[in-house]
Amino acid sequence: MTISRLAIWAGAAAVALLGNIGLAAAQNVTISIWSGGTGPNDNYRVDAIEMAADILERERSVAGEDLNITVEKKVYPGWDDFKQALTLAAEAGNAPNIVVTGHEDIAPWSQSGLIVPAEDYLNLDAWPINDIYENLMEIASYGGVVYGLPQDAESRPFFFWKPHMKAIGYSDEDLEALPARVQAGEYTLANVLEDAKKMQDAGVVQPGYGFYPRPENGPDYWQFYTSFGGVMEEDGKLVLDKAAMQRFYQFFADAAAAGVTRKNHIGTPTDQWYSEVPSGKVGIWHGGTWHYARYVNQEGLQDFFGNVAFTLIPAGEGGKANTLTHPLVYLLTSGHGEEQTNIAAELIKIASEPRINTLHAIKSAHLGIAHQQSNIDLYSNDRWAREATERLLPHANAMPNNTNFGVYWSAMWKGLESAWTGQKTPEQAVSDVEAELRNSLGEAIVIR
Repeated sequence: MTISRLAIWAGAAAVALLGNIGLAAAQNVTISIWSGGTGPNDNYRVDAIEMAADILERERSVAGEDLNITVEKKVYPGWDDFKQALTLAAEAGNAPNIVVTGHEDIAPWSQSGLIVPAEDYLNLDAWPINDIYENLMEIASYGGVVYGLPQDAESRPFFFWKPHMKAIGYSDEDLEALPARVQAGEYTLANVLEDAKKMQDAGVVQPGYGFYPRPENGPDYWQFYTSFGGVMEEDGKLVLDKAAMQRFYQFFADAAAAGVTRKNHIGTPTDQWYSEVPSGKVGIWHGGTWHYARYVNQEGLQDFFGNVAFTLIPAGEGGKANTLTHPLVYLLTSGHGEEQTNIAAELIKIASEPRINTLHAIKSAHLGIAHQQSNIDLYSNDRWAREATERLLPHANAMPNNTNFGVYWSAMWKGLESAWTGQKTPEQAVSDVEAELRNSLGEAIVIR
């Protein structure tokens, strides 16, 4: 054999060997993500993880690594189906790597071992996590441990149909000044009932459509408790302020008694409600910042700012104007390999970068999670995002991350339903709530 031919063979063998080494070093990973409460406008909750996977693959490639990530996405329009499916999957050992859910799930899920702390896998002092609003990071924590990263932020405003407000005497100048009057406590929940009744008396809305609240249970109703001076938690303990709860219940009982809200309003189909509130059939209602996208994109509202005014939830007796933010969070589930969870953590970190999160914020009409999003043109040029952020977020509170809060929430809602529908007086309803909470929570709740 000649030296030249030997060299060729040796070179070919070396190339083959290097090829085999490269194949052995390639890493193929599947990351699954499930998202609850996710409609057509919220696709970036999961698509952002797919975008992050592409970026991470490219970063690893530049570093000389071969990483291939397959992202499996599943979205659930509702919350009940999502949580039932997640529970069953976890019991079978098949939980997704990443879940998108409400921050209130952090406390019970961390206690049950369903999720692992995000801070164990991420540097919280590094970009982009160090740019996320501090209060949102606190909401994503429990017991001083950061369990997840905020996926979005939002607030829940009061809405007023401007033409109907003008029909009962409000001028354009009055409507322009309304947000500031609400914030200052000059326009209260008592005024809401008065104006709703005036609209019905004037014939601009049908009976029962003057004030048209959310037709089902939801975080929104804690805002009214706060409006009447209620506190949900202090020093890590839940709090039931009986007087504030009774004023809260009385407000809805009064709304039903005055005929501006139907006694049987609870249970109105959600799609019906969504179609009625931005169509001029309703006078005053409350909802979420993300409703803007639904009104404009699905319900066909052509001139939102020409037809709708929005404010904080007005104050009631003993309280102040406020709003509630209910951030959804990215959480990492337990039961997966360490390397797989590390990659999932990297993906939720990349998905939190301002440009990526802004795609979700603007398409879904949510609010941004980070300071630098105000410097992203897509965000800063959007009137709804800009005005909602400035007007609402500084006054937002959140439900507590407390393992017992679900029990409290359930009792509160049952009491509200019984007072609203007239089955019990507000005083009787509060008495029932107190009895239930004393029995079920004992010293875990302060009752005053």
